Amino acid sequence: MRSDTRVREAARDIGARYGVDYTDDAAVTALLAERRKSLETEQRRPAAYLGLLTLMAGMFLPFAIPLSPALDAHLFAVLGAAGALTVVGAALLVHARAQWKQALRNGPLAGYREVLGVARAHGIPLAHIPPWLEGRTTGGGGKGAAPIPTYPPVEPAPEAPSGSPPDSTPAPAPSAPAPSPPTTASVSVPPKPSAVSSYEHMADAGGWHDETGCLLFLAGAGGVTWAVTVGTAVGYAALLLVPVAVWIWLAGRRQGREKEELREEALKYVTALEAAQAAGARVPELSPQLRALLDDHH
Repeated sequence: MRSDTRVREAARDIGARYGVDYTDDAAVTALLAERRKSLETEQRRPAAYLGLLTLMAGMFLPFAIPLSPALDAHLFAVLGAAGALTVVGAALLVHARAQWKQALRNGPLAGYREVLGVARAHGIPLAHIPPWLEGRTTGGGGKGAAPIPTYPPVEPAPEAPSGSPPDSTPAPAPSAPAPSPPTTASVSVPPKPSAVSSYEHMADAGGWHDETGCLLFLAGAGGVTWAVTVGTAVGYAALLLVPVAVWIWLAGRRQGREKEELREEALKYVTALEAAQAAGARVPELSPQLRALLDDHH
């Protein structure tokens, strides 16, 4: 905000409405830490856990009817109880979600998002926006429950008017040249390496190898068990799923090693961007994958 007085004044006006000085780094840091902790507490309220358990009980109760003669004898009562549990559980979850959204969308956090939207409209790139501030998932995906507001782009600030006309008497030269203030042009922004671009493409890939391999292995073991128990030779064909599961595990391990190597390069890049931004440079806005990486690093 130091680079544009219009943004600084707008931040002060927004802060006056919310009772927060958004130009004070220490105050904003304390605010974000306190609000993040408060939002995490909202997500862990008993109503959310009770709603989830009630919803699961209502959804899985009908599947227990064939396993219990007592439940089968009272079929309509069991189905009615399952429906009631499902409705109550869904209502509790919706209530907990609404309380979390209200805490996220209202108060000083809303003003802070306004400041970020104003800065972006004035051409100041936002290098890092933590996912929780917009209500996005931990990985940074989705639009979020409270995205940064979008404002129409603002024209760059006009340059200061020139001094006296050429035919006027020039001002006396100073005895010693005044030191020029540091500019953002003197701070170099590191270029994005190709490894970082590869990490951005791979960051959201994978993650299914362990689960798929485990399911295939269990399916193979279950098929063999069924063949031995029932005496059907066809069940032994499930053994073919075991080498497929091993291959998937190995592919996932290889992809994980490659992603970890690229992650180290991406972490060095975002750390260098942070240093450049702290020195006064305008850094490019980070992709969702790099934002998530930076959030995990912090």
